[in-house]
Amino acid sequence: MMSMNKIEVKPELAPFPKPVTIIGSLVDGRPNFANIVWVNRMNRSPNIWAVSINHKHHTLKGIKQNNTFSVNIPDTQLAEKTDFVGLVSGRDVDKSTVFDVFYGSLKTAPMIQECPITAECTVHEIIDLSDHAVVLGVVKHIYSEEQYLTDGHLDPKRFDPIVFTRPGPIGRYWKLGSGVGQAWSIGKKLIDE
Repeated sequence: MMSMNKIEVKPELAPFPKPVTIIGSLVDGRPNFANIVWVNRMNRSPNIWAVSINHKHHTLKGIKQNNTFSVNIPDTQLAEKTDFVGLVSGRDVDKSTVFDVFYGSLKTAPMIQECPITAECTVHEIIDLSDHAVVLGVVKHIYSEEQYLTDGHLDPKRFDPIVFTRPGPIGRYWKLGSGVGQAWSIGKKLIDE
């Protein structure tokens, strides 16, 4: 039986918040970057992240050429540049100069110096779907700075990530707000009841 207060909305919507990332790859030897928000962790050991990239993205070509890529997590100060690299294609615009680029151990996964967190990944598998490729990447190295850590752990309040939502026809970037409670803890009182 359907709730009296619930109404049906379009099933193609994805109303949940997503982290904004910038995916980097070398395309024909040149660094290229794309704003990608369909990113999530899929496995703990090895640490595998899934990145869903439209087949039309130039960055995907570089991932396939090198079997490596980077995941860069920008802060809110980089919102304009982050949006820019999602608006233009590397086929038409040289995006290698938008950010200060550096390389880690893999040498074929360009990373962004200005991003608080960067990761180098090797391709584990690419799953082709109708309009996107799901790239499963094994995280080989994660880089950050001391200023973004609390007690040795990455602290989102310190690195100020951008969050994306698209509950309607137009997407929007957000900042994180205040915490709600400690995970794996606040529900314990219901166990005791």
